[in-house]
Amino acid sequence: MSWLNQAKKGIKSLTEQKKDVPEKLWSKGPGCGEVLYHKELERNIWVCTGCNHHLRISTDNYIKLLADENSWHETHKGIRSKDPLKFKDSKKYSDRIVASEKKTGRNDAIVTGRCEINKLPVCIGIMDFDFMGGSMGSVVGEKIARMLQDAVKNREVAIIISRSGGARMQESLLSLMQMAKTSAMLNRLREEGIPYISVLTNPTYGGVTASYSTLGDVIIAEPGAFVGFAGPRVIEQTINAELPEGFQSAEFLMDHGMVDMIVSRKHLRNKLADTISWMVDGRDISVQQPLRA
Repeated sequence: MSWLNQAKKGIKSLTEQKKDVPEKLWSKGPGCGEVLYHKELERNIWVCTGCNHHLRISTDNYIKLLADENSWHETHKGIRSKDPLKFKDSKKYSDRIVASEKKTGRNDAIVTGRCEINKLPVCIGIMDFDFMGGSMGSVVGEKIARMLQDAVKNREVAIIISRSGGARMQESLLSLMQMAKTSAMLNRLREEGIPYISVLTNPTYGGVTASYSTLGDVIIAEPGAFVGFAGPRVIEQTINAELPEGFQSAEFLMDHGMVDMIVSRKHLRNKLADTISWMVDGRDISVQQPLRA
């Protein structure tokens, strides 16, 4: 056997060497193209230091960002879709649910709970885009309705953080019915004089935008978030016209009165606390006093 054949036994191939290199260490800033180290991004709450682009973060990161330490309590766990229509396209809906559960470790596209934000008690729902694009089906609508019932029962401010592609097509009319159900529950909150704050993140589209996401007493958006009913391409094809620059961005919506404020992620916690304090105005919200006539 030649020395080369003997030597190569102790030499790692390039493929084997690559296995020792950790994956997903770097990202590129979507707006600036700057190379970003993930550890640095994490320290900056996943906001690009070059262009201020707010990258999508996990539900757990939102909980960590907003909730006071040891105050988070998840509610209405274990609710899961039963695939009532036995829907199948290129893949069974039931299989898609199982795949999303394995990917996210959650039963559906929203997590609800109670916590404190700067010692102010709230009921909160946080949508998860990683679960079938944050689509709204019967489980999402049911959990939001139950979370809003908690807000009524406990006389606590309600918050929903939206990020969604819209209603879930695999549940057809059942998912569209959630628009009416969640809107009716928000009307109940209004009658009880309980504040509701909607936080829009990127992206928020479809039936979610057409219901609870745009029904907040105060609507907050993250910078650069895109919000709308249909996507720009669909709208352009429908009206056969070119849309204005920045159409459906948080900044465009702010200029046109559809968003009350744009808040950077690093200021979101304190801004929510200030907004809640202002809306409650130092009074006990158990006193049934409507916020608006």
